[in-house]
Amino acid sequence: MPIAVTALVAGAIGAGPVIAAVQGDPALPERTAEQLLADALRAAETGPRPMSGTLLQTASFGLPGLPQAAGPGGSTSPAALLAGSHELKVWYGGENKVRLALAGRMSETDLIVGGDQAWLWESADNTATRIKGDLSPEAHAAQAPKALPTATTPQQLAQEVLERAEEGTAIGVTANEKVAGRDAYQLTLAPKDASSLVKEVKVALDGETFVPLRVQVYAKSAAEPAFEVGFTSVAFTPPAPENFTFTPPPGATVKEQSLTEIGRELGADPQQRRERGEELKGDVKTVGEGWTTVAVLPFSVEDLTAESAGGDGSESESAAATAEALLESATPISGPWGSGKVIRTKLVSVLLTDDGRLLVGAVTPEKLAEAAGRK
Repeated sequence: MPIAVTALVAGAIGAGPVIAAVQGDPALPERTAEQLLADALRAAETGPRPMSGTLLQTASFGLPGLPQAAGPGGSTSPAALLAGSHELKVWYGGENKVRLALAGRMSETDLIVGGDQAWLWESADNTATRIKGDLSPEAHAAQAPKALPTATTPQQLAQEVLERAEEGTAIGVTANEKVAGRDAYQLTLAPKDASSLVKEVKVALDGETFVPLRVQVYAKSAAEPAFEVGFTSVAFTPPAPENFTFTPPPGATVKEQSLTEIGRELGADPQQRRERGEELKGDVKTVGEGWTTVAVLPFSVEDLTAESAGGDGSESESAAATAEALLESATPISGPWGSGKVIRTKLVSVLLTDDGRLLVGAVTPEKLAEAAGRK
């Protein structure tokens, strides 16, 4: 993160003093893009501060076969999180004081971490699972699969966006935004390369803490954000201690499992993912840089169907149906590099080659084909 933001600061300096433009009376003091990016760097270096709030994620990638949720809630499967709207409540009081509540249509799933105790509560089946094992951040890092990150908060998504930003980015600033009832600056980052599917990314920074409050990603083919995650309410004060305690309600089924066992039930066994990551290590490469980076890795259709069949129950069936719909939507493509099938969404293109490669990036299919020729 520091290197990414520093590079972006340098880009802002080269672009000249872009001052926060104001429509009407300014709610915040004027800041240049350089100053705002330096502020964001300092906020990131100090780490997360105690806070609580409600996040709303909306997604419309145009992926075939995904359920389009009508409003906040709905399925909490990974596939469903790529479409519709989903609400997440967050409480953070320190490294070992975290609570997350993900709402479904008629249920809620809570993760409560308080000191040396951690619980997973699933109201749909009235089950409370005590998570056993080392709950330290170091242990979590050791167990985490080494895979592409999935951004679930404005802070995480802003970090990924800033890592892509460089001198090939047009930068704009406004100072009259309101997000979750708080005054905010807004950075607008627009790729200059025409082969990027991203039109622009808007990052709203809190006017007091400079913490990202909202990130909106716009595709060139749509007027509304293809992906957005942001706070609808937020307070940067320590949450009450009772938010990090949990007692199973009367009649609940209580069990004890490790994180690995929970992941295995969900078809996301951390050990299997680590082993798969080790197998791929050294085989994954990138072509291009910044917004038009293309990842290239060994892959086959069998890998996709095997991944979707790895879990149990309805979640596995949903993943299998999604994988099948994606493959059916693929269109044939060929060139001097060979042949394969391409899947295009509003923000991402994927190329599955017949010689066993997967290429993915926020670029046009033509850019993927060009990258496929660089063996």
